[in-house]
Amino acid sequence: MRLLIVGTLKGQLTLATKYAMDKGAQVTHAENADQALAVLRSGRGADLLMVDVALDIASLVTRLTAEHIHAPIVACGIDTDAKAAVAAIHAGAKEYIPLPPDPEMIAAVLAAVADDDREMVWRDESMGHVVKLAQQIAGSDASVLITGESGTGKEVLARFVHARSKRAKKHFISVNCAAIPEALLESELFGHEKGAFTGAGERRIGRFELADGGTLFLDEVGEIPLDMQVKLLRVLQEREFERAGGSQTIRVDVRVVAATNRDLLQAVGEGKFRQDLYYRLHVFPVTLPPLRERAGDLPLLIHHFVQRHAARIGRRIERVSDATLARLAGYAWPGNVRELENVIERAVILARGPELEVDAAFLDPRAAAATPAAIEAPVAAPVRTLEERERQH
Repeated sequence: MRLLIVGTLKGQLTLATKYAMDKGAQVTHAENADQALAVLRSGRGADLLMVDVALDIASLVTRLTAEHIHAPIVACGIDTDAKAAVAAIHAGAKEYIPLPPDPEMIAAVLAAVADDDREMVWRDESMGHVVKLAQQIAGSDASVLITGESGTGKEVLARFVHARSKRAKKHFISVNCAAIPEALLESELFGHEKGAFTGAGERRIGRFELADGGTLFLDEVGEIPLDMQVKLLRVLQEREFERAGGSQTIRVDVRVVAATNRDLLQAVGEGKFRQDLYYRLHVFPVTLPPLRERAGDLPLLIHHFVQRHAARIGRRIERVSDATLARLAGYAWPGNVRELENVIERAVILARGPELEVDAAFLDPRAAAATPAAIEAPVAAPVRTLEERERQH
């Protein structure tokens, strides 16, 4: 998530910056609209603009539109400034955040923007089966285990399930279990009390509490150590836990969606993953196919990512060259959809005209496909997301 904060960086906006960075946002600052446009024109782009209501938001929206830059705006200001809040929404802001900022509200806004930006784009039959199953299980509270290679879109699918569940208006909280040091994982998931360990200067609310009423996404769940698996199993069974260093039992109502690129059954056989936890998570298994098995989706995904990244930096891309289409079709995509998006984003930033070229240097020569996938539709063909399909029926 790339966040551009626009306004004089005084105490409250500094705090908002800190909270956003704590949630993984890459934050850039601009003091005014001119600086903001300069940042966006530079190719750095932004997924979200957080703009001080003291600035002329209506004028900023007009200037962004004129330059074909499309990024959602969230206004922020002192919580007593109701008129400014209403004016900001009328001017085009999607949301208003009162200052001083609340960390949970910052997290929720970032998650909502990420959710809006991650559409299920598909045409290939292999993905059609996945989407149909995801729709069927969305209304349940049962655990879901999403498997697939790295970069296939496991979190996108998890958000898709959440957005179609009865929990859609509550938080979607994501945890990358592989990215958190083992010593900190308990505190991250379950929280801790002040003084629970050296450095615990204040109480911390864990991800399970933050997700109460909503969905908790446990990415790379296969990396959780065995002693922590026992505690996770208890929460799934009993819906309760204690913070580290605390004695109060906390009850939560959370749906767990887990994901892994590992073979968990093999890990069970090797004694690295608990069998009882595996079956608790494996109520609804969903397997995402790799991009090399989704040849029919490649033109749609190319078009989708070109549109997304061109709009973010105000770049006009009218077509993709035939040589580029052939090069992309003849590549095996070991990094899957994530790698494709990275390649397209890089090409859009470096584009010097209306035709997009992807240099061969962008791709790993060791990953050339044995049989190039057929590009069955021109890249200019309209992308049909699931939402559009649903509206037609």
